Amino acid sequence: MANKKKKKRVYSGIGGQAVLEGIMMKNKDLYAVAVRRPNGEIAVQTKEYAGILHDHLVTKIPFVRGIFNFIDSLALGVQALNKSAEYFEEEEDQTKDENKKPGQEKKKKTLDKISSILTIIIAIALCVGLFIFLPFYLSGLLSGVIRNESVVNVLEGVIRIVIFLIYVLLISLMKDIRRTYMYHGAEHKCINCLERGRALTVSNVRRSSRLHKRCGTSFLLFVMLVSVVLFFFIRIDNQVYKLLLRVALIPVVAGISYELIRLAGKTDNIFTKILSAPGFLLQKITTKEPDEDMIEVAIASVEAVFDWKRFLKTEFEVDPDVSDDPNLSYTTQWDPKDLNL
Repeated sequence: MANKKKKKRVYSGIGGQAVLEGIMMKNKDLYAVAVRRPNGEIAVQTKEYAGILHDHLVTKIPFVRGIFNFIDSLALGVQALNKSAEYFEEEEDQTKDENKKPGQEKKKKTLDKISSILTIIIAIALCVGLFIFLPFYLSGLLSGVIRNESVVNVLEGVIRIVIFLIYVLLISLMKDIRRTYMYHGAEHKCINCLERGRALTVSNVRRSSRLHKRCGTSFLLFVMLVSVVLFFFIRIDNQVYKLLLRVALIPVVAGISYELIRLAGKTDNIFTKILSAPGFLLQKITTKEPDEDMIEVAIASVEAVFDWKRFLKTEFEVDPDVSDDPNLSYTTQWDPKDLNL
């Protein structure tokens, strides 16, 4: 079939995140965690995750849906990280399986759920403390010198962004985080490869961009920037009420940020390019070029939840199985049927 590709980019609807030695990809209610085991094999597990308000009307309301999307992303992210860690625990626990008592597996699942909930609570508490309380406190120290409340509010926002950037830079220096950033790059490359109308092969993925408009890193940066604008207009003399209002407005900030990143991800024009530019700069830190092994893991994760061949046929009017175009000819280094789906 001749290549009739007319569109520069087509929104695929899939997204993901890097996990421990692997990648999680999600498409609608289905998600897959693909991990490179210590023995070199790729293990893939697929599950359903409908969200806290599956198909409820409220999840379709602009500026409200982003709040629930953020909560779902956080919960699913923790769940995927736990799942990736289990693959390595299984390697260590294989010799202990015979000694397990009845009911231990059920007890373990209950403890895992409790652990995930606690992890989410602690993560939210740390974020509020680091990015809300600390900037508010530091800017308050300047209020004795700077009498203009508007200037103090702007400085608070600048401090928040600086703390966020320092945090990102510091964790990027960790060896394990660097590998996670490489998997993060592989995730973006896979999605960019598909949304540009190319077959999902290692060579095509390798030459795709590791920067993506819908990245969670960009979303967090939007949160920081939107909070600067929103908090600027808060005029309350009581400092306790002022701080509590900032915490209360976090869902509003998340809702606005979600709409901005959704707009950037679905449209491709000069406005969205400018909107995405700061996030792209930050992603140069939070994504790294992956190796071929990582790309293979990313491809396995995509194939477990997304029919990319059908996507290319429908959206780009090309058939990767029969095309003479090397960018569309499908070759793979493994048989997907051999994966542990």
